[in-house]
Parts: sequence; structure tokens; C-alpha cells
Amino acid sequence: MRLFCLPYAGGSATLFRTWTKYLPQEIEVCPIQLPGRGGRILEPSIKQFPSLINEISKAIIPYLDRCFVFFGHSLGSLIAFEVAHQLRYEHVMQPAHLIFSGCAAPCSITQKKTLSTLSDEEIIHELRQLNGTPNELLANKELMTLSLPSVRADFALYESYNHCVRKPFQCPVTVFGGAEDREVDLHQLESWNQETSGPFALYRLPGDHFFLHSEEQRLLKLILQRLNPLLAELLNANQS
Repeated sequence: MRLFCLPYAGGSATLFRTWTKYLPQEIEVCPIQLPGRGGRILEPSIKQFPSLINEISKAIIPYLDRCFVFFGHSLGSLIAFEVAHQLRYEHVMQPAHLIFSGCAAPCSITQKKTLSTLSDEEIIHELRQLNGTPNELLANKELMTLSLPSVRADFALYESYNHCVRKPFQCPVTVFGGAEDREVDLHQLESWNQETSGPFALYRLPGDHFFLHSEEQRLLKLILQRLNPLLAELLNANQS
């Protein structure tokens, strides 16, 4: 099974580097590195949703030769959601499970903050309020000079997102939220159940918008719990 992971705004694939410690080897963790950060720092960031979805969909097609699952946190959830739809409609491929974390369901997003046009100082203030970036990094001008372009580009990406109502997925959908998250409320998390006709589960973990860091082990334990029936099914199929 391949677990494709998509980070939050300004994040990179390194967010998921520790996940292999807590998940069995039967789950291959596949972080998706977006352009403009990490090993792709020299590539221009993509600021329009359709362009990014097209790029990711094409890039992962060769790796969909086995059962696959998507995980996304915050902006990464919307990206995962749209990639899954594109794979379904253009390639007749569907994920075995969708996991959305720290993100309002698309149908519940009524207003979006315009953050991409803020000054660097204002963006740093927003990041400090979200509590997902270490203060040492926020205070380091050189590092922030490197980081802010991808953050600003991801804000623009989010602002370009337009939800389109489509047929719900049939696969299970699991949603995680932070109990103290001021960005996403319970109703917005529950609204993800409209995106599947299959099983739906919602978990709220202690913490704010970035609970995936503070509650990483608990989060991964629950993810594994949700994926275990699928793993057992795959094991039985391989043995028969």
C-alpha cells in the first residue's frame, strides 16, 4: 500500500520523514514534494490549483500500480481531494481511503482570507498566530527570506481554489481535527461526510491547527487503526 502525503501551506515533504518509524513496512510512506521548496527549491512555485493538480496527477501515475491512499493536512487536504477526483475522472483510478486533516470540507468554505498580498511582516504575524512555525525560525531573517516565497505562493494557491460539486467517493473517508483549532470548526470537519458514500470517521485530537506535530504518534496510531482492515484484505488477497 502506498500512502501519499501532502503538507500544509509552506510545508515540505520532510514533515513526514518520521512516519515510517510508526507505520508498518506494508505501508510505503510517499511524501509529495511541491515545487519551490526542499529539493525543488529552485523550481517556481505553482499558484493556480488546476496547474498543480495536473502536475501531481501526472507525476504519481507510475506509482499507482498498487493500492493507494491519500493524506493531506490543511491545504494538503484540498490538494489530495482534487488529485483524487482528477485520477477518478481522467484515469478511472480511485484511492482505497482518503484521510483529511486540519481542513474544512470544501463545501463548507464560505470565506477565504486574502493573505498572499500581505507584507512579509504581516505574513510572519499570521504564521505566529497559527503556531505552526518555531519562533526561532520566525526570528531568523535569512531563513524566512528563503521560506516566505513558498508560503506566499501557497496562500495564493489556496485563494485560487474553487470547489465544484461532484459525485461522492465510495471509499472510506477519515477526518482529523484539532480540538483547539481556531481555523477549522467541528461543523466544517463533519461536512467532509458529504464527500463519500462509504464509511466516515471523525477524530478530534488535543491541540491547535498543527496538532499533527504535537500529537504525531496518536495521529499515526489512529491512521493505522483505520487502515488495518484494508491491510488485512490485501494480505488475504496476496495469500489466496
